Amino acid sequence: MANLPLPPCSKYHHITAETMVIENSFGSNRKETLASLQRFSTALNILEKYGCNLTNPNRPKYWRTVKHNNPVFRATVDAIQGGRAVLCLYGYSNQQPDGLSFPDDVTDPDVGRVAAVTLEVMSLRMELEMLIKEAHPHPEFYERIIPTLRHKDVGLNTDAVVYHASSFSSTSCHSDGQTKSLAFPLHHHSAKEKSHGHSLSSNHQSLRSIQVFYTSPNKHPENCTICGIFRISVHCLTCLQGLCSECDRLYHSYPERANHRRTAVASSSSSLSSSSSSSSAWHCSHCHKVNYIQDVLCEDCEHPRLESVSSTADESQPATITEWQCKSCTMLNAASSILCEVCERPRLATRPPVTPSHPPITPPRPPAPVLGMPGDPDSQWVCQFCTYVNYSPAIVCEMCDLARPEPAPLPVKLRPPSPVRRVPALPIKPKEPTPEDLDSWRQRLMKEEGLKLIQLIRDGEKKGVSPEEVYTSMRVAGDSNILPCKWLKTELPLLLDHIRMFSRSCEGSAEDSGNEVDPTKTESVVQLSRGEAKQAWLTAGGDTDRAAGQALRDRLAKVQELYSLGFSDEAHCHEVLRQSGGDLRGALALLQRPLLEPFHEHIWSDKPEPPVDIHHPDKQHICRRLLAVYDLPSWGRCELALSLLLEHSATYSLEDVVQAVRESHDREFIKRVLAKECPICLSVFPHSKMQSLTSCQCSVCCGCFQQHFTIAVRDKHIRDMVCPVCWEPDINDPEHLNSYFSTLDIQLRECLEPEVYELFHKKLTEQALIKDPKFLWCCHCSYGFIYDGDQLKVTCFQCRNSFCAQCKKPWESQHAGLSCEQYQSWKRENDPEYQRQGLAGYLRDNGINLCCG
Repeated sequence: MANLPLPPCSKYHHITAETMVIENSFGSNRKETLASLQRFSTALNILEKYGCNLTNPNRPKYWRTVKHNNPVFRATVDAIQGGRAVLCLYGYSNQQPDGLSFPDDVTDPDVGRVAAVTLEVMSLRMELEMLIKEAHPHPEFYERIIPTLRHKDVGLNTDAVVYHASSFSSTSCHSDGQTKSLAFPLHHHSAKEKSHGHSLSSNHQSLRSIQVFYTSPNKHPENCTICGIFRISVHCLTCLQGLCSECDRLYHSYPERANHRRTAVASSSSSLSSSSSSSSAWHCSHCHKVNYIQDVLCEDCEHPRLESVSSTADESQPATITEWQCKSCTMLNAASSILCEVCERPRLATRPPVTPSHPPITPPRPPAPVLGMPGDPDSQWVCQFCTYVNYSPAIVCEMCDLARPEPAPLPVKLRPPSPVRRVPALPIKPKEPTPEDLDSWRQRLMKEEGLKLIQLIRDGEKKGVSPEEVYTSMRVAGDSNILPCKWLKTELPLLLDHIRMFSRSCEGSAEDSGNEVDPTKTESVVQLSRGEAKQAWLTAGGDTDRAAGQALRDRLAKVQELYSLGFSDEAHCHEVLRQSGGDLRGALALLQRPLLEPFHEHIWSDKPEPPVDIHHPDKQHICRRLLAVYDLPSWGRCELALSLLLEHSATYSLEDVVQAVRESHDREFIKRVLAKECPICLSVFPHSKMQSLTSCQCSVCCGCFQQHFTIAVRDKHIRDMVCPVCWEPDINDPEHLNSYFSTLDIQLRECLEPEVYELFHKKLTEQALIKDPKFLWCCHCSYGFIYDGDQLKVTCFQCRNSFCAQCKKPWESQHAGLSCEQYQSWKRENDPEYQRQGLAGYLRDNGINLCCG
């Protein structure tokens, strides 16, 4: 995108890149403009992360809202112009009292649109970084819209610091080029950097009264690639990214990234700005908000601006400096001005406290102290709050204005005041940590170890490893660089085999459990499984000796429990426990399987069930079988059924008795039900084998019922299909006809043969069709159909022959145009046989005899 020779307004279609660059670039020179573009690039980096989170399938939990009280959002995105407009392009169009959110009717973000906007944000950020590093291929397009980028910082600029000295060597000039910054150091800078700043301040004060000018380079140090706010302090050679100290500690605390090669980034001269008034912004030490130089209080937390480290060096030269620094806002003012140009506080006014909770400082700040020489260790002390090196007899830290915790020792002797403050060359003896520091260090260490253990447990759960195994493997391995899951796969099997071998030699373990077992017999029988060894290893906390004894004691206890259940073969018990991995239920299932084998074979056999032998000597056995097979409601019903079957005069079957007993418990009623006489064949049958019609109360046996209706269907009319005993109902009655044949159809479907049942359906259909006046039978064939026409000539759909619809006679051409009566008279008159018979009758009636010849 940067290689395209086009202005930003032509390359970016979704975001107003040119307008955002113009509104977020400010400053009176090139350096201030690049600093503002660097803050704008940091905000674009945060906006890019918002877009990446929305396009990620695994979006964060609270992706729908962006809170205004988020410190990163306030310090970056909300601090630039157009930041909320980009969030609106992402979909955060609903304005809330405490932030921005997606509309309620939007369930998922528009991934395509978000990806397009994110791509433009990322491209604009990369162009700005190339512009800041002076590596942009077409910087002229940005110089057109930002005029301050056209001028290079040459000659005497605002980064110059004035020092007065008579002469200096080339070596000291080179070392003094790295000036101190007026900005208050961030809280996560190391103490090494602070001590380095103090050593620089001492070198500056050793110069004589001449003027030295130093111009800082235009290239600014890059920010952290994760947070985008703080400067890079460590460069990782493995993952190829620069991180600040806090992000480096969190990112490389993961076990798989703990072995990355990292190198510390030295503090360059570009990170130390001069003490002039050209600094355009300052960082709040409380919330890290970037504020303008004119602001005395932070815009977010309203904490006052703190003075920098370099301000202490200037206090020792009140006679030679040409400018004075305000203690409230650290603004450098002209020597002739009495009030500060920014905060309008007097020159000698003290700085307000850092936080409202601090009590007012009671001891006043002493004048410039009389210091000892570098070799005198009693002339200095280190503040335990900000680690600033102070000099006796001062009892208040010059940096943080906090009192010295212990009384300061008096100097041995006083020396005349010296305009130069020297930093001792000897190392400072560290102060013993207080109990509060030890407790906080111990709590921080416990927190880090706990977070590391939680992460390892989560990784283990994804791979099927329990938390107990992860914790025990960490204790046994000891090396923090070895992952527990990898150790469990490579080292644990060998350790479990060692426990199994070692358990055979544990002769005293059985005696400890209270069981007298022969050691030689135990050694030949007991063979632990890996599952038992693993469980004992977890119980013992990784101790191999304790695990071997615990595994043997658990095995003997399980064998004793199996012995109490009736399994006396000890060797077989040990074998099944080994096969089941030490699981007592699994071993019990293996021991019971041979005992249940006959039952299993009987259940899964395909052979038919043998009939119930009612003459079996064991009556309880017969009742149990009746109860299980025939599903009788109670044990008493089983005994009732058995007593009915054992009667000498009983002629009914077992199924009839069981069915009758299931329906009733009255013995006499059951006997009457089982002895029903058929009125047709006079045989005795149970009630379950008798059938009756719905039109009457007559009951006949199934055989007589089937035979009667079979004959009626084949040889008789449909009206003869009535009860064979009482000859009910009356078929001619249309009220009983439909209901009777609907129930009779269900009964005949089960007892008649298929061809007989089809014939019954055919006769029943014809009976219903005959009642229709439009139904016609073909006189040429047996096919019938419904005819809706008005013509006399009808053609059969089956045989395709024609007949008269009124007289049902075969159709002839002479019938056309004549009625049926006219057609019949014409046919008689023209019939030769009819004429011959008529002539013979006439002659016979008149007594005329025709003689031949």
